[in-house]
This record gives sequence, C-alpha cells and structure tokens, in this order.
Amino acid sequence: MTHSPASLAPTMYAAADPASLTRLVHEFYADVRRDPLLAAVFGPRLGEDWEPHLDRMVAFWSDVMLGVKGFQGNVYGKHMTLDGVTPEHFRRWLDLFDATARRLFEPPVADELLLVAKRIAASLQYGFFGKVEVAGPSGT
Repeated sequence: MTHSPASLAPTMYAAADPASLTRLVHEFYADVRRDPLLAAVFGPRLGEDWEPHLDRMVAFWSDVMLGVKGFQGNVYGKHMTLDGVTPEHFRRWLDLFDATARRLFEPPVADELLLVAKRIAASLQYGFFGKVEVAGPSGT
C-alpha cells in the first residue's frame, strides 16, 4: 500500500495536552534559534544548552493552558534583564508563535494559544516600552 505525502502529514491537535504543548514549545524554540533577530537576543543568554529553558517553557505553557502546577519562576523579571529588545523582536516572536500554533493545532486551539501569547507579549512590552507597540502577529 502506498501513501500519498498528505496521508503521512501529522494530524493537527484538536486540544492542548502535555504532549502537544511539549511539541509546540520544542518546535517554536527551534524556530527561535534559527531566526537571526531572536537568536541574537536569546542566544547569548541561553548559550548552547536550551534544554533547561525548554523544560521551563513546557511547564509554563502546561500551567497556563492546562492548570498543571509545576512552573516556578518570574517570566516578567527574567525578560526585563534582556538587552536590546525592540518592538521588532515582539513582532517576530508573535509571528513565529502564531505560525507554529497554527501548524500544530486546529484553529480554536491555535487562537486560544495566540490569545495567551499576545497577553504575555503585551505585559512584557509595558515593561520594556511603557506601552504596547505590537498587538499581534504581522498578519493581524
């Protein structure tokens, strides 16, 4: 039996669960590491060992989306120590997150993930710039 390429494509997740959030985090941050703009900000801070950060981000998204209490940390405080952050960094971060969420999740779940990401981005932008400079991905 032969399979067409479309039949081998992974199905989209209809709901967020620990496995799907782990995949989201790992694929998203793989894109971040390949992105010259974002890698220039995060690379010097994280170096070559991204695993602890990925583990923390899986715990964070599991807490936010599923109510799984395991994340401990200060997202706001950690990000406020990054140097050179501009509105373009937020635009690119949201664009990559949006693309990853929409690639992996059915629209209602991707929309919910993006809503949370936009709230996080807005909070961090207030810290950096005193206002929200970027409200959402470039296409919205």
